[in-house]
Amino acid sequence: MNREKARERAVELVSQMTLEEKASQLKYDAPGIPRLHIPAYNWWNEALHGVARAGVATSFPQAIGLAATFDEALLGEVADTIAEEGRAKYNAYAAHNDRDIYKGLTFWSPNVNIFRDPRWGRGQETYGEDPFLSGRLGSAFVKGLQGSGEVMKAAACAKHFAVHSGPEAVRHEFNAEVSNKDLYETYLPAFEELVKEAKVEAVMGAYNRTNGEPCCGSETLIQDILRTDWRFQGHYVSDCWAIRDFHENHMVTRDAKESAAMALNAGCDLNCGNTYLHIMNAYKHGLVTEEKITEAAVRLYTTRYLLGLFEETEYDKIPYEVVECKEHLALSERAARESIVLLKNDGILPLKKNGRNNQEGTSIHTIGVIGPNANSRAALIGNYHGTSSEYITVLEGIQRYVGDEIRVLYSEGSQLKVDKTENLAMENDRLSEAKIVAENSDVVLLVVGLDEFLEGEEGDEGNHYASGDKEDLQLPATQRRLMEAVVDTGKPTILCLMAGSDIDLSYAREHFNAILQLWYPGARGGKVAAEVLFGETSPSGKLCITFYEGTEGLPDFEDYSMEGRTYRYIKNKAQYPFGYGLTYGKVMVKNAVLTEMESTEAVKYEIVAAVKNEGKTDTQDVVQVYVKDMDSSFAPLHPRLCGFKRVTVKAGEEQEIRITLDKHAFTVIEESGKRIKDGSHFALFVGCSQPDERSVELTGIRPVCVEVNI
Repeated sequence: MNREKARERAVELVSQMTLEEKASQLKYDAPGIPRLHIPAYNWWNEALHGVARAGVATSFPQAIGLAATFDEALLGEVADTIAEEGRAKYNAYAAHNDRDIYKGLTFWSPNVNIFRDPRWGRGQETYGEDPFLSGRLGSAFVKGLQGSGEVMKAAACAKHFAVHSGPEAVRHEFNAEVSNKDLYETYLPAFEELVKEAKVEAVMGAYNRTNGEPCCGSETLIQDILRTDWRFQGHYVSDCWAIRDFHENHMVTRDAKESAAMALNAGCDLNCGNTYLHIMNAYKHGLVTEEKITEAAVRLYTTRYLLGLFEETEYDKIPYEVVECKEHLALSERAARESIVLLKNDGILPLKKNGRNNQEGTSIHTIGVIGPNANSRAALIGNYHGTSSEYITVLEGIQRYVGDEIRVLYSEGSQLKVDKTENLAMENDRLSEAKIVAENSDVVLLVVGLDEFLEGEEGDEGNHYASGDKEDLQLPATQRRLMEAVVDTGKPTILCLMAGSDIDLSYAREHFNAILQLWYPGARGGKVAAEVLFGETSPSGKLCITFYEGTEGLPDFEDYSMEGRTYRYIKNKAQYPFGYGLTYGKVMVKNAVLTEMESTEAVKYEIVAAVKNEGKTDTQDVVQVYVKDMDSSFAPLHPRLCGFKRVTVKAGEEQEIRITLDKHAFTVIEESGKRIKDGSHFALFVGCSQPDERSVELTGIRPVCVEVNI
């Protein structure tokens, strides 16, 4: 059903409702209307990396890990799988007349906010710090979730619109002040792509104000940009209880009825919260019109018709058995495999189960697995997660992989943050055990990091540490002491980091033989981690965020200017740069040329590159294209990503690849926020990393430079 037909049917159905009934449908927990044979519907569902909070579902890596794959096709497959399981669960729940929260087909995902500051706890939910990458991956996710059939498979939602990325503690009252240049260059492009290219069905407003206007009641964001400039046709939903913030925290209205009126008049159709209970009161006081209430209801019912909720559809027969089926689990493992980033390797990896340790030349008889995240389920899943029928931690993954051939010793070593594991014990009560395990091992896997209770969302149960944000980039002191204790044993050690954000790895870089960034790899992520450690597959993920050398060079957390932030504007040398990640092979771009593609639209360009694996191991890698406008004063400080492609290259093999460039590759955003072409001389850099000196230092490979005049 196309949108025009769906809207016609929505108009017809809504016209049969009383004004009170229309108003009742604008809350996330919309009641049924029996006389019109309309069942209750709960709009609130989550699916960042699997169907969340509604029981068992396939668990994929957290969104930040999915972003590290740099794999659009994979994101589309993951989202299609989520929609498949969402439909299966909806069908089963509906058959039991279960219309509860988290059981509908309107998923409030993906989160395409820009991870502008490494202290932000919710950055793990995003696709990283780059607007282009976020737009491409987010668009693939939306298309996969919504499908291309006659009926929409599930409805996606781009959140949180707009200019939102912490601090969490003040998000209900915070005013994010942003220039037009930063707004249109950094904070809006991903949303624009999801609206224009992916046709996302919903957009969710943020809690904060942007330049003085609360985002869920902003005429500028909702009416001027979203609906007028971008011609968005779907529905707009508030973040949860964000409209209440208008009068309780932002102080831009006096009471609930004024807040409800402000949001509805601005174009917010659906209220996650209860402030729209006051819509009828606002109507009686002349603050809103019946036309506004009707239009919001029509938009919402248009979505329900597009989902086929009032008729039989091709998706009604999706059986419950698809939930966590072997094909879906295999896809989750593939996603985890592609997400893991190898940050350092002095030759110790891959480990050999049958043979000699590459680094020390001695056989491995005993592996020590140490650390608070080594056997942690929470460290597998991140936030906004579902339930898995099986969890495989890193410890369990290693144990299963080596079987009886190698002895595995284990020590928790420390808690994530508190200084003891047993209440009656002395501080650091597991530290001596960690040393003993290391001393009795041939090689050590040290698994540290965070979980959703140390980085996440303000208000989440148990998440009281800086309201989910990080105060700095250091691991908690307990884990730093554990790292030092293991180093003191002198045993070869591989650090495995499980976290959804940048952690200062300066100590680890100097003292450990290898570093693997595992992110939050999904419920069975430990199985994949073991396979990567032992060389069953080569790591091939890339950092979708910058790892900084501490926070000293960063602007204030509340400063939304991009100066000094992300790889495009960083002023100091990165610890580990955006786009960086090693493999067990050695993939290089040998040469590249820019060509024009045949197109009925505007001129399109692509890079044709020769790629060779000069290593001895088959591997996947990500070829990246960065562009620098050599003439314009409006260009970012450093070259920016404008194309990428994941490739599989066998050892010794050379192949030709083609990468289509972003349609905006040769334009810039000037100070007023307008996109212009401001020069004709460009440098394109094609390689498996950024062209920055730090990436060259770490990889030993310099991307190919192609200078063009356009």
